[in-house]
Formats: sequence, structure tokens, C-alpha cells
Amino acid sequence: GGRSTTLQIESAVERPPSLTLRVSGVWSDNVTQDVTKWALFDSQDNEVAEVTTDGKVIAKGPGRAAITVRFMGQVASVSVTVPFADSVDLTNFAPTNFIDEHVLAEWKKVGLAPAESADDATFLRRVSLDLIGTLPTPDEVRAFLTSTNPKKRERIVDELLARPEYVDFWSLKWADLLRVHRRALGEKGLGSFQGWLRTLLREKKSAQVLVRELLTAQGNLYTNGPVGFYFVDQTPQDLAETTAQIFLGVRMQCAKCHHHPFEVWSQDDYYGLAAFFAGVQRKDTKEGGRFGGAQSIFLTGANTIANPMTGQTIKAKVLEFVVPTSGGGGSEQPKGGTTNDPRPVLAEWIVSPTNPYFAKNIVNRYWGYLFGRGLVESMDDMRATNPASHPTLLNALADDFVKHGYDFQHLLRMICNSRTYQLATNLNPERDRSGMFYTFHLPRRMPAEVLLDAINQATGANENFPNLPPTTRAIALPDTAIVSPFLDTFGRPKRTITCECERMTQADITQSLLLANGSTIHDKVISKEGRLAKLLVANKTDDEIVLELYLATLSRSPTDTERTTVTRLVATSPSRPEGWEDILWTLINSTEFSFQH
Repeated sequence: GGRSTTLQIESAVERPPSLTLRVSGVWSDNVTQDVTKWALFDSQDNEVAEVTTDGKVIAKGPGRAAITVRFMGQVASVSVTVPFADSVDLTNFAPTNFIDEHVLAEWKKVGLAPAESADDATFLRRVSLDLIGTLPTPDEVRAFLTSTNPKKRERIVDELLARPEYVDFWSLKWADLLRVHRRALGEKGLGSFQGWLRTLLREKKSAQVLVRELLTAQGNLYTNGPVGFYFVDQTPQDLAETTAQIFLGVRMQCAKCHHHPFEVWSQDDYYGLAAFFAGVQRKDTKEGGRFGGAQSIFLTGANTIANPMTGQTIKAKVLEFVVPTSGGGGSEQPKGGTTNDPRPVLAEWIVSPTNPYFAKNIVNRYWGYLFGRGLVESMDDMRATNPASHPTLLNALADDFVKHGYDFQHLLRMICNSRTYQLATNLNPERDRSGMFYTFHLPRRMPAEVLLDAINQATGANENFPNLPPTTRAIALPDTAIVSPFLDTFGRPKRTITCECERMTQADITQSLLLANGSTIHDKVISKEGRLAKLLVANKTDDEIVLELYLATLSRSPTDTERTTVTRLVATSPSRPEGWEDILWTLINSTEFSFQH
């Protein structure tokens, strides 16, 4: 009779190592019915747990897996944990904040112990690359390692967040997400949009301000940077998809044509969100003068859109969230707004503390940027069938983010000051191989721009980008149209899609060849104005040069074995300069240099 339903899941442990799921459908007329025998079950990791057609979950190996349940177009999921051990000694791990407390509780639950804490040199390099996309200089490494201040790690986090490179680096990340590019904006529009983004981060404005200014922008692109958002995407449908994925971590694309079998969103949800942008129109102002000919947007007052599949007219409405594993919940349609512009209603709903996705999406992205994987992985895929690995931690991070005014820097500070973030790297873990439980710091390759800047800094040779000052750093480039074969080879995104996956992180043979045989590295290593040439001209000793090169590349001192090996190789080279050039080239080609760890 047209009834709809949501799902509730319960579990009953029969005997180790299995349990049985029971699924209840809660109908729109408030009738609850056991629908287990009609539901469809699927395990997302059969090596951890398998599930039978009648909902019996059978443990296969240690780890955590999500069990997906489907019934009449509705989906839900439940996480199943199979411990690695019955108990584990965690007395040596003393939490420093709530992040550590939540992670420690998970370790107890799954029977895992963490790695030791990273040493000072590793921590300094890690946090510098993560917060400002920049290697510490040799002098900065020396100062940090010799400091006896017991709070020096907290202090360096604060110092890095205050540096101008913070604005460069995080503008790069947000420009990737927002696809800031001259192909849609033109030269002047690019400068305006990029300038607004940099100012927002420099002035430490909140995530709420970012959303409000972006979604409610109108007027002249040249004088109001966030107007650029409406030129990167121009149809209501594209704007709805972009808004949902960037700010909610929700991928709405499939709901454009049908109800996705693994999601909760319908076509009505899709077009209801798109209707908020139905009244956005663009025009060339042709005003003349300084800003003449600038593109502008204006509002027509429309707040409905037609579903082309059904012909039905859909009114602007926000998504009605359903709590993934329990059914029920939901969000009221917000009130207010103006007669000619419904977008402020959407913006206020997104940034509301009651929105279950916005804060979680932001903290999950930032967590993923710092750890190499999100609590929800992929970072921008927060669907009902992709639950967080640590749901209580995700909730706590989101609550703390809201409590502190959606402050990006507070979030970064909390994560970087946790002991969990400061754990050492494990290159060959026997357990927690994927890093899901954060028992060690997952090594990952530097982003293309960070790697190029690191090579330039290590060699002391600047990169010359077309039509830009010679001191311009890769992390400060305005968009990805700036010609750079190196950056393209190492996977910088073209800024054509909103997905985090557009930035390539996998290594390939072309990258290895460029580092090993390319003229880019060779010319920088042998540069007469570079670091090595200056050390040789200054008649530095072998011990002084090897120390300087290790500090400049790996941000640490060489071991005794490394020092002995290096000086022996230099002594047997055709010439001393050639020997040291080979050493610098080798350090730059090392995995330890090109990876964050």
C-alpha cells in the first residue's frame, strides 16, 4: 500500500566464532517487522568474516569487516571485529588526549599493541611535511634535536601552523577539492577565487565561514572570489553533486538516474538538492572600467527543478539523513531563506551542528591527510555501507571540531599532538597490515608538489615555472595549468573531478626513470648555485658535508655505518665533486627521501 521502510539490525552471538544478524524493517506507518529472511547480506572482507544468506556471520581471520544488509531499496551495515589476541599489554601507552583514549580502547578490543613513539627527527620531518608541505632545513633540524624543552613537539606544531607555508599548502588541498582552474575562471577569475581561498586560511576563518561564503556567493567574479564556485560547475545537478561530495562526503551521482542499490539516496533526494541551485544564472556584466566584462551570477528566484526521468517537479529540500546501522533518525527541512535565493537555507543546514555528516566529513578528510587513510576510507565516501573503522573516535573528533567553532587549526593541533599520530613507522607489520587500527604510522609517498619542493630545497636549486618568479614554490602554484612535466608525472590532479582519487598516489616506472635518469634531478644536483657546490667551495670537510646532506634530505644525522660508507665511496670516486654528486643523487632517489613516514 505504498509503505516505505527503514532497517534496524541486531546481533546475537551463538558461540565463537560466529553470530547471527536479525533485521527489522520499520515501516512508515510505525509497524516493525522481522525481515531477515528476505534481506540480502554481503561481507566487504571475506578474509575477516563471511556471511550466509540467512545472516549468520562466520569469523575467518583477525580484523574488522563491514556486513552490508539490503531490503526493498534500503541499505544498512554493521561492523564485525575478530580480535587478533584475547589480551594485550598496553601499559606503556599513556594517552595525551581523547584521540589516544579512543584508539587505545580499540586496541584493547582487537588485541593489538602499538609501535614505539617516533624519534624527534622523524617527528619533525613528518609534522613539517604534513602541516606545511615543506622539509625542515638543516638548521631547523639541529635546533629541534638539541632543544631540551619538554614541550618542544607542541611548540613546533604551533610554529608550523603560523608559517606562511601553511596557507600555501592547505590552499593547494582546498583548490584541488574546489577545482580552482583557469579553464573555467579565466586568468582574473583564477586570481580572485584563489585569493579568497588564501585569505580565508590566512585569517583562520572556520569551515562554517568557508561554506557560507562559497554557497551564498553572488555578484562579480573579479570582486568576489567565491563566485568562482558557480563557474567551475554550472548546472544545478553538477553543483548539487559537488556540494554533497566536498562538504558531506556523500556521492550523489548514481541517484541522478536511479536509487543506488548500496546507498540510501533516492532521485527525489538528488533533485531536491539540485533545486537549491535552479535559480543561479550567469551573465557578462560589460560594465567597462577596471572590472569590465567580468562574469557575474544573479538569482532568478527559482527553487524547483524537474526530474527528467519522471517529469515530476521537485522543490528544494535538504537530505533526510538516516542513521546507517539503526534506521530511523532523519533531518527536518530547515525554515527561512529569502524568496529569491534558497541557497542560504542549504548553507546553514550543512554547517549546522545537528548535521550528521558535515563535521564528520571534514575531520575524516583531515585525519586521512595526516595518517594516509581515513577513519572512513575512501575519505570522501561516507555512505551507509562504508562505516568508519573507529566510529566512536570519528564522533568524538566531529564533536570536538564543532565545540571549537569548526576551527581547522584546532583540529590539526589535536591530531598532531596525539601519541597516535606520533607513533613510529612499521615497514613490515605482522598485524594490522593495512594500518586500519593505527598501531603504527603508515608511510606514504609525498604529493607531487611537495616532492618537487623537497628536491629543490635539498639541492638548493630553484624551479623555474613559466611566467612566474624564480622563487615560486610548487605548493604555491595558482592552478595545475602551469607547465611542469615533473608534477604531471608524479600525479598532480587536473582538477576536473571532485574525488580525492584524482590525485595519483601509486608509483610507476616513469617516475623511477625520471628520478634516476632525468635531467631535472641531474641539473639540480650539479648546479653551480646549489647546496653541494657551495659546501665544496667553502672547503667543508667530508664529515661536515655528509652531515649537511643527510640533514637536508632525510632530516636526520647519518648513522656511523652510513657515514663510513659514504666517505669511502667519495674517496674512491674519479673526483671529490663527482663523488658527492653521486651521494646527493642517491639520497634523493632513496625511498626514505620521497616518502612521508
